[in-house]
Order: sequence, then C-alpha cells, then structure tokens
Amino acid sequence: MAQAFHPATVLVLKLALVAALLAALALALLARWRMMPPAAGGTVVAQPIPFSHKHHVGDDGIDCRYCHTSVEKSRFAGLPSSDICLTCHSQLFRDAPLLAPLHASARTGLPIRWNRVHDLPDFAYFDHRIHINKGVACVECHGRVDRMPLMLRTAQLEMQWCLGCHRNARQHIRPLADVFLMQDKRPLSAQEITQLNRLLQIQSTRRLTDCSTCHR
Repeated sequence: MAQAFHPATVLVLKLALVAALLAALALALLARWRMMPPAAGGTVVAQPIPFSHKHHVGDDGIDCRYCHTSVEKSRFAGLPSSDICLTCHSQLFRDAPLLAPLHASARTGLPIRWNRVHDLPDFAYFDHRIHINKGVACVECHGRVDRMPLMLRTAQLEMQWCLGCHRNARQHIRPLADVFLMQDKRPLSAQEITQLNRLLQIQSTRRLTDCSTCHR
C-alpha cells in the first residue's frame, strides 16, 4: 500500500505541531506572568521625582487625603496635581534639581507621569471608596508609608491575600476616624464594635467572597 505522505512531509508536519504547542505554552506562561503582581517588598519603582512618604507623612504629618484627593469618593485614590505640590514647593526647595520635573510640569501643563507601585490586573475590580468608607485603613494594604523614604509594595495583592481579608473582615477594620492614621490599630470599644458591625451589614462572608465582587 502506497504511503499517503512522503516521510519528509510527515516530519515537517510533526515539527510544526510541536512548534505550535510550544508557542501556545509560551504564550500561556507569558500571560500568567503579566497578570501576576510583582512580589511584595520588591525593589523600588523608579519615579520622575524620588518622593519620600517618610518625609512628607512621617516627618511633616501630611494627611493622605491632601495629595490623594479622591480616595474617599472614587475607585481611584488619585495622584497629586502639580498645583498641589506647588502649594509648598513654589517656596520650599524651589531650586532643587530633583524638583525640576515638577516645575516643568507646571510650566507646560503636562502632568507628571508617576509609575505605579500597586498595580492590579485589569480583571480585578478594586474600589478605594468602598474600602475607606467601610473602615479599612490605608496601612492594611500600603503598610507604614510614613516609614518609607521611597515607596515599596508591602502586600502581595494576590487573590488569596484579598480573600484572607474578606473572610475575616471584622479583624481588618477600624473606626472611620482612624482610617488614615499610621499607628497600630487600637482595641475597639463595645460601642465601636456595634457600629462597625452595622456598617458592614453582613451576616456572613458569602457576599464578600463571591467571584462577582472582585471580577465584574
């Protein structure tokens, strides 16, 4: 019986199939790598201006909301405009070379292009406004930024890390007046516990751990 394909043709087809499978595997691994956030406690992300939270928050006591103006009312915390920075730096250290990008931004009207330190994949939904107004403090996700000369990511930001908080929500919340404090969480009074339970309005963690809560 005559062979349907020449041996050389069969070899080419086999090699093409193996190459296609390897390419598909490489694409899958690349997609997985791109979707995973960088490891917590990693290297400092280069910024146009080496902004120090330790100096501005820890030493000068600037409230988070002064720079991140939309954190209580928007999905995004927001980044300070050049005008906000210039409320101080139009007078303080105005000739410092490190602040040249700030003055260039004010002169041209082009915003400073800060690089993300906390960057979730697009398929994960996160709303700063909801967390802040439910009593989740900034330090829960961002750590003690008042001790960071340069911003580092201290949280994993992976799904199991988020679920760990959602499954034990009451252990990760504070009175609303304490949300923006950097200090360690103080013990809650019985009245505050009652108020926070009413605020959360949950009888179980089921809704907090539904897939649709974070994947919309």
